[in-house]
Amino acid sequence: MTGPQLAQLLIPLPVLIPLLGAALTLIGSRRPRYQRLITLVALTAVTAVCGVLLYLTDQHGTLVLQVGGWGQSETGYGPLGISLVVDRLAALMLVVSTIVLLLVVVYAIGQGLRDGDDKQPVSIFLPTYLVLSAGVCNAFLAGDLFNLFVGFEVLLTASFVLLTIGGSADRVRAGISYVMVSMVSSLIFLFGIALVYAATGTLNMAELAVRLGGVADGTRMALFAVLLVAFGIKAAVFPLSAWLPDSYPTAPAPVTAVFAGLLTKVGVYAIIRAHSLLFPNGSMDKVLLVAALLTMIIGILGAVVQTDIKRLLSFTLISHIGYMVFGIALSSRLGMAGAIYYVAHHIIVQTTLFLVVGLIERQAGASTLRRLGGLAAASPLLAFVFVVPALNLGGIPPFSGFIGKVALLEAGTQDGSVLAWALVAGSVITSLLTLWVVTRVWTKAFWRARVDAPDGEMAMATPSALLFNSDDVEFADRDDVGRMPAGMVVPTMALIAVGLALTVFAGPIFGYAERAADEIMDRGEYISAVLGGPP
Repeated sequence: MTGPQLAQLLIPLPVLIPLLGAALTLIGSRRPRYQRLITLVALTAVTAVCGVLLYLTDQHGTLVLQVGGWGQSETGYGPLGISLVVDRLAALMLVVSTIVLLLVVVYAIGQGLRDGDDKQPVSIFLPTYLVLSAGVCNAFLAGDLFNLFVGFEVLLTASFVLLTIGGSADRVRAGISYVMVSMVSSLIFLFGIALVYAATGTLNMAELAVRLGGVADGTRMALFAVLLVAFGIKAAVFPLSAWLPDSYPTAPAPVTAVFAGLLTKVGVYAIIRAHSLLFPNGSMDKVLLVAALLTMIIGILGAVVQTDIKRLLSFTLISHIGYMVFGIALSSRLGMAGAIYYVAHHIIVQTTLFLVVGLIERQAGASTLRRLGGLAAASPLLAFVFVVPALNLGGIPPFSGFIGKVALLEAGTQDGSVLAWALVAGSVITSLLTLWVVTRVWTKAFWRARVDAPDGEMAMATPSALLFNSDDVEFADRDDVGRMPAGMVVPTMALIAVGLALTVFAGPIFGYAERAADEIMDRGEYISAVLGGPP
């Protein structure tokens, strides 16, 4: 069996396996061990499949599976169906995402085993988590705008359930806010889909890339603007990012980690597709550059004034989306390669930091800097698992954050425009402020004595209250508070190792990102692979 033939069998599996796993876990809702086993097997299998797809795409180029087929395309190419497309960018996103999804669910299971399955709604959590995984993979595989919309809606449905697990007032309030914003984004996206179809008669992205060339410039720019607003909300690009800091921090640590690491990157991925495949003429590049600069600066200034680590990291998440948009808007090979590498880096590092916050809550009973202190002395291991991804986020050499930022800065200087130089300066300022912010967390939470914290005398909270119902926190002395279960520490350490691998193997990984950027900037291979004609 040749590589492309094998790919035909593998392409739908990242969506089908989690959905099948979700169904099986629902059937076994009264058997937590069975649920955990099915979930781990499903996500391990998906990770392996995505790893094979990564290899096949790098060897054979863009791979396509047409699900169904409804006659000849009007362009004269082959029959079209629902196109599932895997190129180098999609394959990289799939691999990084499934690694994160697998390790985070291991963390969540370790958390549940320690605190007791009777204290958490496992029968709801794991099936919903698998549905979320299917939605993420479907979004990356989508070869048409409507299938991308379906992926977003699957994410929205699963996200609301995960955000509101535990049923506390804060979580329900945050969940409603998140759903309302997401519904607005979805309506704008659906409106954009209708306009695109009215203008071109198709939603297949490869065929759109051909047909949009014949659309009037003003109409084409209007279509791009509508899609950018929809994707910008999902990616938390300023000024469409105000919803994020109030939505993520209230959820349990595993949920917050997945949301912070992955969901905004689905929006970034959609921006890359729209910018490079559908509207490659650079008509909105200046707008994107300004948005990138404001996202960086406003986001990091928001982080500077925060005292809760979760909210602080939520604002750094917003600010670093600006780096990715910066690379996309430069419309250059190096800029796109830097953006792709930085997306992979940020998914890993941001997820790791939110998992570390979950460990901090177990160790100290809180995540606010006003109550924290002495953690380095109390738990050197916890200090280590915080400081490595924190320095990586700050861009200290030789970590992957530094490598990605250097590539973006070099691409900006090569561009040479006033806006590009402004972004270079903004990137440096944002990086320095990020380093200052994580250093402040270190000095207050880890280095100073707890008695010196303003609220340091407050007793520790029970893990069940912290993780599942923040409105009903009970303060008590418990023997298991302060102990970090191996089931939570090991996946966190594994994510740190993945982040370090991005540094150790930066050469080949960035080389892959450059090949992915070449493939994105030259649309011919994607179009010919999907439509079946010559490049």
